[in-house]
Amino acid sequence: MQRIKKGDLVRLISGDEATKEGLVLKVNLKKNTAIVEGLNIVKKHKKANPQKQEEKGGIVSFEAPIPLCKLALVVPKAPRGVSKIAYKLDKNNNKVRFVKKTQSEIAVGKKK
Repeated sequence: MQRIKKGDLVRLISGDEATKEGLVLKVNLKKNTAIVEGLNIVKKHKKANPQKQEEKGGIVSFEAPIPLCKLALVVPKAPRGVSKIAYKLDKNNNKVRFVKKTQSEIAVGKKK
């Protein structure tokens, strides 16, 4: 079960850009990857397409997908800022996410 949602603030826990943070723009559950704003920037050489006037050639930079196992949710109240997430039912029998260490609730897909 995936615990990271679109709009969450996450931190990269391994790799060249470890400890950098960004917002999740898109999550691909089939491939278990996420695209994070400002992280894992790659460059691609793109050829111009004369049939489509708006497509120009050149070097294009964009965010590449990151495996979800390399991301941790950033929680301001948790020690070290990152924590594990679990689900529970609230008083109205709605499924909510909560931080295991502090037992505080997180809104689903809340933009920070």
